[in-house]
Amino acid sequence: MLIGEVARRSGVSARMLRHYETLGLVRPSGRTGSGYREYSDEDIRRIFHVESLRSLGLSLREIGRALDDPGFAPSALVEDLIQRTRARIAAETELLTRLRRIDAAEPAGWEGVLQVVALLQALGSPSADARQRAALSSGDEVPVPVEVLVEAALSEPEPNVAGALRWALARSGDDHSAAALLAGGLASPVAAVRERAVRGLAELPGAAATALLREALGHEDAAVRGYAALALGARGAADAVPTLIEMIVAGRNDTDAADALAVPANDAAAADRIATALVARLAAATTDAPARGRLTQALADIPGPTASEALETLSRDEDRAVALTAAYLLKLREA
Repeated sequence: MLIGEVARRSGVSARMLRHYETLGLVRPSGRTGSGYREYSDEDIRRIFHVESLRSLGLSLREIGRALDDPGFAPSALVEDLIQRTRARIAAETELLTRLRRIDAAEPAGWEGVLQVVALLQALGSPSADARQRAALSSGDEVPVPVEVLVEAALSEPEPNVAGALRWALARSGDDHSAAALLAGGLASPVAAVRERAVRGLAELPGAAATALLREALGHEDAAVRGYAALALGARGAADAVPTLIEMIVAGRNDTDAADALAVPANDAAAADRIATALVARLAAATTDAPARGRLTQALADIPGPTASEALETLSRDEDRAVALTAAYLLKLREA
């Protein structure tokens, strides 16, 4: 079969067939009387072998080795191809993500595109200072897609940078999307990511974040429950009270928990319920001495007669430390 016919049947151009011959990949077995290349059935099978291996991403040099080296083992090469393909897919996925983010920012012109690219690069910088500056400047000149800020916030290990990213999220103006994206972080198997997610929600305004924080009160991670309770308590939510009291008992962020309890206690009826709950926990047989001291301290900022009566009773408590604390707090209330 002559080269033109081979090209038509195989889909490989005559030019590429000549290139294969130059490289020694596929040499036509014969020549016609006029000197034209003539391919045998075996030559054509080899052409299809070459094309099949090319489709897997092998270079022409690797193909030649695979076809001609009797000792060649394909397993190592296939594994290498898998790794190369994964790396290429990851690179292409990263590029696609970056392009989508640029598109979401809706830049007006190339200057805007370049600003978004610069911001994305800064947020991914190995320098914490550069990341923090990028977070603090986000949205000043071009809008930053909320997905970018959430991804950065969930992966940021430096406290100052993380705080700047939470601030940027809170001022992004897209509270609903930010809350929904942060909620995904609460399901992460990594504790640090869960903590970043709930802290991000804690600083977001709006009903969406508040609803997710309420759901987080039942989270299996005590740290998530704690941050959610602190945020809800600061918003005056009474359903955070049981978790805040348990934090005081456990000595986990107990000072912050006591401060958070004082906010819903601004309502007189709620203040009496909170004081009653604190007294009940003080009286529980499972509450040890240090926890009783912390619970007594927590009564300090709870207004109303129930808290005052509790402190009066505790001033005569057989635990001297509790009694002295309660007596001191009573004096402050009377001053």
